[in-house]
Amino acid sequence: MSDRYTDPMTWKPDVTVAAVIEHEGRYLMVEERASGRLVFNQPAGHLESGETLLEAVVRETLEETAWHFQPQFLLGLYVWTPPGGKRSFLRVAFGGTARDREPDRPLDRGIVRADWYTREQLLARSTRLRSPLVMRCIDDYLAGCRHSLDALNHVDGSLPDTLSRIG
Repeated sequence: MSDRYTDPMTWKPDVTVAAVIEHEGRYLMVEERASGRLVFNQPAGHLESGETLLEAVVRETLEETAWHFQPQFLLGLYVWTPPGGKRSFLRVAFGGTARDREPDRPLDRGIVRADWYTREQLLARSTRLRSPLVMRCIDDYLAGCRHSLDALNHVDGSLPDTLSRIG
């Protein structure tokens, strides 16, 4: 019997968003509990039904760090299948700035803390990174990867009048 993870005809990766936020050589990261481990990740999470990619990354960043995120560019698209291949992820990563922190805001369940780390500090914790996407996104950021947010389009379910009259 095939399922959504093993049948190539029905492969459906989980869509996630992530925020790469750098300030004076440090990156805003979350320390979180995942699969019984304490790991480091960018503010990130799943796209929810009915929201745009930009809405999702702004929401996830606020929920996980108490910082308001202003996306400025699309960093990249990343597909990752962890060892074992039971699940795959399509990560849409954004770069931008953090502003207006809400220090009394409770963080999402599973988040231990949000803090700023240099690339070197993260490399020293490489065994505790949630996935290889963490350093890949930072390295792409440092390499100058920047794509316009105009590349993103959220299309609702309705048909324009001209298309609905065809056929």
